[in-house]
Amino acid sequence: MKRAVVLGTARSGQAAAALLERNGVEVVLAGRELGNDGDLSLLDGADVLVKSPGVPRDNPLVAGAKVPVWSEVELAWRFLPNPILGVTGTNGKTTTTEWLGAMFRAAGRDVAVAGNVGRALSAVEAPPDAWVVCELSSFQLEDIHDFRPRVAVLVNLEFDHLDRHGTFEAYRDAKLRIFENQQAEDTAVVPRGFGMVPGSAALLEFAPGDALPAEPGLPGAHNRENAAAATTAARAAGIGDDAIAEALVTFPGVPHRLELVAELDGVRFVNDSKATNTAAARRALASYDVPLHVILGGSRKGESFDELAGELHGRAYLIGETGDELAGALDRAGVPYLRCGDLETAVFAAAATAEPGEVVLLSPACASYDQFRDFEQRGEEFRRLVQNLSG
Repeated sequence: MKRAVVLGTARSGQAAAALLERNGVEVVLAGRELGNDGDLSLLDGADVLVKSPGVPRDNPLVAGAKVPVWSEVELAWRFLPNPILGVTGTNGKTTTTEWLGAMFRAAGRDVAVAGNVGRALSAVEAPPDAWVVCELSSFQLEDIHDFRPRVAVLVNLEFDHLDRHGTFEAYRDAKLRIFENQQAEDTAVVPRGFGMVPGSAALLEFAPGDALPAEPGLPGAHNRENAAAATTAARAAGIGDDAIAEALVTFPGVPHRLELVAELDGVRFVNDSKATNTAAARRALASYDVPLHVILGGSRKGESFDELAGELHGRAYLIGETGDELAGALDRAGVPYLRCGDLETAVFAAAATAEPGEVVLLSPACASYDQFRDFEQRGEEFRRLVQNLSG
């Protein structure tokens, strides 16, 4: 490979470009920010187009490419000597990925945690025998070619990202590509009863009710599912039960996932900004048996809110561009709500209404792009607003 076009200038694009340049490949950067993401002449003389996950397939450079189109994880895998443990799923994949990292560390094993979780896979530099636990989104997996994780995990599969993939079937097929290049000596980890997956790996199944070497320290049935998936995958990678048990108990969780921000006058304020789809928000609702004051809304992903509304025990505070759709679903379910428009108004309104023993929960069930850069910025703003209440 002598020349590559890297499409996308954010974290994964920058990491891909740096990896290519370290290996003597001429790099041409393209992106909307540079104003050249539709310039097909950039592909002249290129051997490959490396596409960042945020770039859709209908981008002119992608649609017009006569060279292979790789995801950033495909590129990284081709240069990394390390064994990969890949984790995908609709919900819980970040928690499962980070929990696996904790299990490796508890066992005294070298490990790097990367991918959709934060650090791009292309940015990993680790000893060759260190495992890399890599969170993988459907956007990353849709453009793999030979990417082959030693252990591949599907935590769960529910409706999401229909705005990008169009149909559930296309979304499912992108997720299942994590298994397609696995061989007989590899391991595929899937929910019990899921069925066969592509590739020829040995199949291991898990379920939330499985016996674990220790009870998980994180609350909620969904976290027991994450714990079961992580435990099964860790065992497949050779981690002993003593280390798994230690990590199950001591792992503190990750930011923006049912994160207790503060307790003020007996009211708990919980940041679940990562709940960017209705299935994730429903899992959050099921984690509490007290009245909830739930902040809902954001940018559209093509989902129905009816099932979520039917499970909401408490009151809703609506923000973002999905306010009308949410209001309609809540009306049909007979759930009281307040139209707030923005997060600040919603936090103040919920705080003024909540009683001691109740929970103010940011679990939007929507993406964040109408009002925020990403779900992290949304969660950090929630944290800041709650801290201002206590100030």
